[in-house]
Amino acid sequence: MDTAHRIHGCAGTAAALALALSTAFLLGRWSTSCDLGVNNAANSIFLLWLFIPGLWAVLLLAWVAVGTVLGNHPLLHALALALTLLALSWCAVSIFLDDAPTPTCPSGTPPWWPSHFPALGF
Repeated sequence: MDTAHRIHGCAGTAAALALALSTAFLLGRWSTSCDLGVNNAANSIFLLWLFIPGLWAVLLLAWVAVGTVLGNHPLLHALALALTLLALSWCAVSIFLDDAPTPTCPSGTPPWWPSHFPALGF
């Protein structure tokens, strides 16, 4: 295995982990702000032990699949990787996010969510 493949593999692992952690942080912050889920302890156990490793594995598989399909086209490769990983993170948050109105979030979105961004969800 040459150095370029090793660097690409390490970058994919780091990017996937960083995106999985930030997605879990967003989901946890959203559920805490809007009082979603069972309680904070149950939500954090789910995020730490199931969500982060599962999303990390999916993102790594996507990294490998996109890298295999696109091969040696650096600009197209980087753009496709960024869009694929962000789309998968958006889908993961959308699947687990309940945007129903609650007393603390009557609109279904937390007060800290910027109004010029659409709320996550399908």
